[in-house]
Amino acid sequence: MVDHEVDTTAETAVADADGFDRRGAGAGAADGVLARVRAGADDLTGALRRVAEHVLSDPEAAARATIVELAERSGTSPATITRFCRAMGFEGYADLRLGIAAETGRARLAGWTVDIGREIQPGDPLRRVLDQIIAADTRAMHDTAALLDLAEVERAAVAIAGASRVNIFGASGSALVGEEMQFMLHRIGVAAWAWSDVHEGLASAALLRVGDVALGVSHSGQTRETIEMLAEAGSRGATTVAVTGFPRSPLAELADIALLTASRATTFRPDALSARHPQLVVLDLLYIAVAQRTHDRAHAALRRTAQAVDGHKSAKGANT
Repeated sequence: MVDHEVDTTAETAVADADGFDRRGAGAGAADGVLARVRAGADDLTGALRRVAEHVLSDPEAAARATIVELAERSGTSPATITRFCRAMGFEGYADLRLGIAAETGRARLAGWTVDIGREIQPGDPLRRVLDQIIAADTRAMHDTAALLDLAEVERAAVAIAGASRVNIFGASGSALVGEEMQFMLHRIGVAAWAWSDVHEGLASAALLRVGDVALGVSHSGQTRETIEMLAEAGSRGATTVAVTGFPRSPLAELADIALLTASRATTFRPDALSARHPQLVVLDLLYIAVAQRTHDRAHAALRRTAQAVDGHKSAKGANT
């Protein structure tokens, strides 16, 4: 049954989604349409949520459907479809259809032949498993590139390049990603620390000042410990950066700068685990951007650190 009544909940969600659109991808609206819908779907409600779910379930069919057909299939109304288009940054339904069609067409041309949504079975050969993992990770990275606002990456890089101290916060798998970033920054002479223990992290955050930077990593953006540490850093005047998959999560809303990532879950790798590689790509980009802005210092630091461990590499080679 099609809903012809005014959906006030959906209109509220449009306002929320408009906020996502302003803070989301810096690319054109036609780029990464499905990634943007996927990132924002959990925060939509009512009729708008049903439209998002239907589009994601069969993008190619959605691209072929008229506005009336899409409304009927999603159990909504043409007016709701129009509101959904505006929420996704399009002037009208024709633009949304073209955006989805272009994206699904590119996917076909790129040779996406592996069904990423298929469950990995106990008897699947490793070649099939490998192909599925590669396909899922590659799509997630492409989706992340579409979502990522490069102007926000620039802001974060400038802040880190000028900081006297950088704190990186994360828990569980996100802590491992944070430690990787800390290692990279240290190699180019940036004073950075990674904290996963909330007590130690809060104590370190309390010592930050204006001009310092705090970076919190959490796919869900709801990890309480990471939120607490980032909030403490922000209260001391530090610039706060969030790396998360959800633009309206508590962590993203708290941060001065939000860097968005996408993920593609597979069997045995739910979202939190499958988000690791896209997170590393974003942090790699941020690291390179910092190195560019501190070129001479970074180059000299990389040379000195390589020389410092070179003797151990030579000794190891001689022993083997």
